[in-house]
Amino acid sequence: MAGLLALLGVLVPMAIHLWNRRPGRLVQVGSLRWLSTAANRRMRNLKLEQLLLLLLRAAIVAVLAIALADPARRIPPPPRHGQVLLSPDLLHSASLVAVRTTIDSLRKQGYELRQLASGLPRLSVAQWRRFDSLATATNAPSAFKPSPDNLWSRVQQAAESLPDRPLRVFTLASQRAFQGTRPVLPTTIRWQTVPSLDSSSWLQAAYKLPTADSLRLVVGSSNEAATTFRTMVVAVPAASGREIRVASLPLLRYEARSSGQAVLRLESGEIVPVQTTALHLAIYHDAAHTQDAKYLRAALRAASLGLPTAPLVTVSTTPPTGGQHLDWLFWLSDAPLPAVWPGRVSQGLHLWQEAPAASIATEATLAQPSAQPIRLLRRDTLAALQVGAALWTDGLGQPVLTCAARGQGASYRLHTRLHPTWSELGSSPELPTLLLNVLQPEPLTSADSTHDRRSLAASQIVAPSQTAAVLTRTATTNRPSQSDLRPWIVVLAALLFGLERWLARRRLVSSPSATV
Repeated sequence: MAGLLALLGVLVPMAIHLWNRRPGRLVQVGSLRWLSTAANRRMRNLKLEQLLLLLLRAAIVAVLAIALADPARRIPPPPRHGQVLLSPDLLHSASLVAVRTTIDSLRKQGYELRQLASGLPRLSVAQWRRFDSLATATNAPSAFKPSPDNLWSRVQQAAESLPDRPLRVFTLASQRAFQGTRPVLPTTIRWQTVPSLDSSSWLQAAYKLPTADSLRLVVGSSNEAATTFRTMVVAVPAASGREIRVASLPLLRYEARSSGQAVLRLESGEIVPVQTTALHLAIYHDAAHTQDAKYLRAALRAASLGLPTAPLVTVSTTPPTGGQHLDWLFWLSDAPLPAVWPGRVSQGLHLWQEAPAASIATEATLAQPSAQPIRLLRRDTLAALQVGAALWTDGLGQPVLTCAARGQGASYRLHTRLHPTWSELGSSPELPTLLLNVLQPEPLTSADSTHDRRSLAASQIVAPSQTAAVLTRTATTNRPSQSDLRPWIVVLAALLFGLERWLARRRLVSSPSATV
């Protein structure tokens, strides 16, 4: 507004032109009586002279006034195409059929297709048609290709690499593809999870009693909802190298080695050792941890279905003696641990302890696949680095279960408790599976990296407000940018001033000199 008011300054050169008259020529006349008459006529006849100079001076004032108004030029933004990001596991899955129509509709709107992998490579029309035709033609679970990366990190990188663009993300909800803490994503992202149609079965473990002539096989099966285990009994082959056929599993080959250890070899080359001993587990608890022991015992019983043979579990309020052979000791008490047991860790003992009485409140949930989020209400104040590597974490990235390996054994610290005033772990149907992952001599997580199909709930992948969000910023992402014009206007004013000075000097030189 101040710059526009400055346009009134154009009146200044006009007033100067009207009052700053040129000196008249001196003319010798015979009589002076004509002079007063001519002077009066000149005063009455005020009119604009040297019109070009007047216009130049008015233009200089107007240009400076415009510069004071801070003008800017609106520059149309470059075209920003929306992006469709597809995870590798979805592209190689029969589940792609479920979102094919949606993706084709986005392509017609100008969206570009990219693979949610390193470098965000573009998918050409030919590549998209190839993936689409494979998923449509088979109409059955295809070769499963897990996402090699943490999808949270990949989507966050995509948001930073493609700023202010609408992003549509399509992935499976496989829990293996999500690690660490869920990031806060911009509102330009809409993330849609696709139900998985794939499932898998694998040989988890094998066991043979020394006096038996049969093998007990633990077969794992996993789909989007859960991972389950069933036990099968097959006869021991008469000779090494014989084949064993089990429904839903690849061909198995029984091999007896010179050391006395037998193994089952799969077609893929994977070897599953045949175990010959059962685990010995002891749960010690005091009065304050009675309910914790109840939940733990029930979960261990359920988890034993996934072990080659049922473990031997003892529950007591009397501390075990140092002469007992134990594979696991669950110490549910705030009382000091006898020195004999930490010394046995390096010899193969697995020692489990819960959080001490000192605690702080928390409102986190366990970062594990579950139909219902598992809430954590209290946790201890121990630093994770003091205890070991995190096996379980919460949604904030804080450790829930840590493990410190030492020799042939390990020490475990549960940073909360199974008591309902501490967490919902004790009543969760997921606890047996979580414990099974820890109890296995070869952790289930290593085998699960290929076979696990369990999915996270959509609310655990992206915030609920983001799931239902419409891209309200789409209209603002393509705002035209502005370019400051003041430097150019000042240059124009300088050029006009130079032209004005040149014209004024030229007219002064060309004016005839006056003589008296």
